[in-house]
Amino acid sequence: MKRPIVDVQTSIRYLKSKAYKITYGDALVWQPYRRNHKGSLPPEKTRKTCIRKGVISTGNPCPICRDEYLVLHPENVDLLKQFISPYTGEVISYQKTGVCQKQHKNILIAIKQAQDLGYIDMPVPFRKYDYQEYYPNMKQQEGLC
Repeated sequence: MKRPIVDVQTSIRYLKSKAYKITYGDALVWQPYRRNHKGSLPPEKTRKTCIRKGVISTGNPCPICRDEYLVLHPENVDLLKQFISPYTGEVISYQKTGVCQKQHKNILIAIKQAQDLGYIDMPVPFRKYDYQEYYPNMKQQEGLC
């Protein structure tokens, strides 16, 4: 059975719905996910894709592939922010989130598009300069350097 195609507006409404709260609670989409694997050590990389020819081909698909209402799109900011670290502003790796490599690539593309469109703020590193190196004749003022 092929997956139904869900539009972005439906996905945005789903993230605010009671069904989403029941399924995920206050956790991020990827936090309750745990992939089955052989042995005690998980593989370094996640699988390449969970969906082949429109059908889920694995017994335990990644968090994005298992829920058809989670659509990766630049307008779906609430979903995309779940994959961005609140401390560094960088995208969380697929080893930590457990998403397949195909969906991780789609997450990266959607986040970059959302940043280009202004839906998500771009992380800009703060740099502190010592202006005395560039302007040796400048007097030190309080609170500027």
